[in-house]
Amino acid sequence: MKRFKNILYVKEKTVAPSSSLARAASLAKDNQATLTLLEVIPPVPENQRMDLMAVASHDLQVMVAPYRNSLEVRTEVRMGAIFLEVIRSVLRNGHDLVIKVAENPGFLQRLFGSDDMHLLRECPCPLWLMKPAEKPRYSCILAAVDFDPRYPRTLEAPLNRQILTLAGSVALYNKASLHLVHAWEAFAEKSLRASSDISSKSIIDHVQNEQIIHQKGFCRLGEALREWIGSEAYNSLSPLFHLPKGSARERIVALAEELQADLVVMGTVARTGIAGFIIGNTAESILNHLGCAVLAVKPPKFKSPVKLARKS
Repeated sequence: MKRFKNILYVKEKTVAPSSSLARAASLAKDNQATLTLLEVIPPVPENQRMDLMAVASHDLQVMVAPYRNSLEVRTEVRMGAIFLEVIRSVLRNGHDLVIKVAENPGFLQRLFGSDDMHLLRECPCPLWLMKPAEKPRYSCILAAVDFDPRYPRTLEAPLNRQILTLAGSVALYNKASLHLVHAWEAFAEKSLRASSDISSKSIIDHVQNEQIIHQKGFCRLGEALREWIGSEAYNSLSPLFHLPKGSARERIVALAEELQADLVVMGTVARTGIAGFIIGNTAESILNHLGCAVLAVKPPKFKSPVKLARKS
């Protein structure tokens, strides 16, 4: 299941790139993809630019030297804000995956306003934020999906398809276990429990019925995944389904910790689709509490608010 053809690896100054770069190179080789290494340096006075960019270019050449014989490798040095230059490189060169080590030493903890959070919100292609010390192979992949069982079209929404097929591809590549999670809450349960006119039995029946509805929707989504990736790949993966009751922001994080997931694949666009509401509060909360790598996915028609700079 070859997924990527044009991978962008972003050099992060604060951490050693050895394990994450090795994973990026391995992924590029397996996909027969082009791998581009990008370093973004901060703006400096014009009389210092040439020297600084030359040093950065030399460092990138040293980094890619071990991979030149087995990969088509390119290097790029830009000056400016990291998130802007990364997104512009994606727009300019058609990259279909961005790989970057999370900039925060505590990994995905309180990244608001950071380059990583900007990329999670605004990068138009999948973004893989890795831990500083990456395993050679992942053992457990967790894919988080969202849908409303009352509206069947949300089950096979393009974003869910992207999440599941991408998670399946990574799991097959790593020979890892694949877990699917959908956290659910019973419609209007809190309001019903607050009412004195509704019996406890009626509330219990309502919650059980809601669980059945979500379970059936989750099963349909599993069958859709079988169609998307083929029965052979699906049977090889034998994905495990998790349907915890409760808020997504709590249950997905708890399950990732329980499974000791190496990677969580999830969408970062709010289901409401409100203009400007690029990343939902739930997604942000989940991202801020995960302790593993994240592969963040946008819907196919997502348009980044970042534009290419006009040529003067």
